[in-house]
Amino acid sequence: MLHLNRNFFYHIGRIGLPLLSFLMVASIGLAQTKKINTIIIDPGHGGSDRGAVGEYEGTLGLKEKDVTLAISMKLVDILRKELPTVKIIPTRTTDIFMNVREKAEFANENHGDLFVCIHADAVELKTGSRIIGYRAEKYTTTKYSGKGKKRKKIVTSHTREVPIREYFKIPTTRKGTSTLILVARQAADKVKALEKSSDLQFDIAGNDSTLDINYDSPEYKASAMLYSQLYFKKSYQLAATVQEEIAKTGRNDLGVWQRQKGLWVLHATNMPAILIETGFLANPDDERYLASSKGQDEIAQAIANAIIKYRTQVETPKNSAGAASSQPAK
Repeated sequence: MLHLNRNFFYHIGRIGLPLLSFLMVASIGLAQTKKINTIIIDPGHGGSDRGAVGEYEGTLGLKEKDVTLAISMKLVDILRKELPTVKIIPTRTTDIFMNVREKAEFANENHGDLFVCIHADAVELKTGSRIIGYRAEKYTTTKYSGKGKKRKKIVTSHTREVPIREYFKIPTTRKGTSTLILVARQAADKVKALEKSSDLQFDIAGNDSTLDINYDSPEYKASAMLYSQLYFKKSYQLAATVQEEIAKTGRNDLGVWQRQKGLWVLHATNMPAILIETGFLANPDDERYLASSKGQDEIAQAIANAIIKYRTQVETPKNSAGAASSQPAK
């Protein structure tokens, strides 16, 4: 049975009955089925929104929107082959722009059971400089001689060489893959308990949303509460499985991170939802890896493996799972 605290109903009362009906239908639907029939794959950014881009010296200039689309399309192809009975629906298949509210609505309207958003990570780079030459610079000095009426001002011209500096961005040493999920820390007590016992980390500095979100609005709070009550555990389960599969490739496993702000597509999608930061475009190794067919194939396959494993875990009852594991391998 779904347990909702008093604050949940307080915020729902402020929003109105239509949203209450929608949330209750979503709750009942989730409780009635464990089947994963539809998976939404969301390539981050697109169109006029290029996302992160390599800016360090020697960069390939890779754009996040292109990386996410390439990996997502490979992921869609793998899942359609491996899960022929499941609908695999991408939010975009070409270089078009959809804001994050539209993406969430798209996922909900298509009755998604999982939402997997593909991104590439960004970090603020430090600036370095080097001397590439010198130029002549004229300057003057002034001094005085004599006293009283005989005091004279003497201005002398000089020339000196000053360095010409070239400025550049220093690449980050941080590299690897992480997966983000949303947590509404102000929601139910059981979520707070999960936070205390979990090894999840918190990152609320950045913002992957193109919306100006009012985090104090009843709409946001209700959506975040719904996520916490229904989808937090499953989102974490999927995210942890993704990171396990990523680690098998030999890439740096940066773990699962919680985000409370900025990820509209995670809290506004009525299903377990994760956002995978595939790598850092500001790191030379990661950028070249994500630009390569090998890297894209490897990332897509790891994510696909995790989704398939998660689906099996969700759809296989515990009692039959134990029986199945006791059978000899063929």
